[in-house]
Amino acid sequence: METGARRDWRDVARDAADLALLGILLTLAAVPLLTAAAAAGTASAAVQDWTRTGSWPSARTTVRRFGRAVLPGVPVSLLALVGAALLAADLAALATGRVPGGPPALLVTALIAAGLAGYAGLVVVEVGGNGGGRWRASARSAARACLDAPTRWAALTGVVALAGLLTVLVTPVAVPILAGYTVAALHAVATRRPVPADSTANPQRAAGPTVRRSVSAAGIGRRELP
Repeated sequence: METGARRDWRDVARDAADLALLGILLTLAAVPLLTAAAAAGTASAAVQDWTRTGSWPSARTTVRRFGRAVLPGVPVSLLALVGAALLAADLAALATGRVPGGPPALLVTALIAAGLAGYAGLVVVEVGGNGGGRWRASARSAARACLDAPTRWAALTGVVALAGLLTVLVTPVAVPILAGYTVAALHAVATRRPVPADSTANPQRAAGPTVRRSVSAAGIGRRELP
């Protein structure tokens, strides 16, 4: 990772290409559906490595992570698919009037679905921090994080909602590319640390060997010295 170096358009283009390739590989690995959780966790672990070291994991490491995550991820994939199908059916029934409740019930259900999607996004980030596995522990950690920082949960929900909207608007060929950017955006939002409240009141305490992150167009920060 370069420190203290200014990023130019070539760095941004390289990051964009890397994330596009990540999204394509993620989509291909998730095509069997039962491997969707393993694919998402492996992609998240790759982004986690990138944000920490500035380089992607080797192909051997990635394949090994995916292989270890397939079987433990099958129940997670099934749960996610069934939950998404039930929520989609409920929303469709409310929107068409086949189920009583009208617009208020539709709005409440949509908000619940969005909140669950934001939580799921944070779980994927937590799994990435665990090397692409340990879904149960990651789910518990994500639940605590959502309760401790509701604003970050809302931000993650916004990321997932925006990704869903773009999925509908863009050409289907671009959807796999969007997947890589979505994982990167989730990491960028989830790992953002709030500024301490007393940092402005006491500059001496705020000073020190801290590290800033300059965020690229792809949504991933690279370290640079202040």
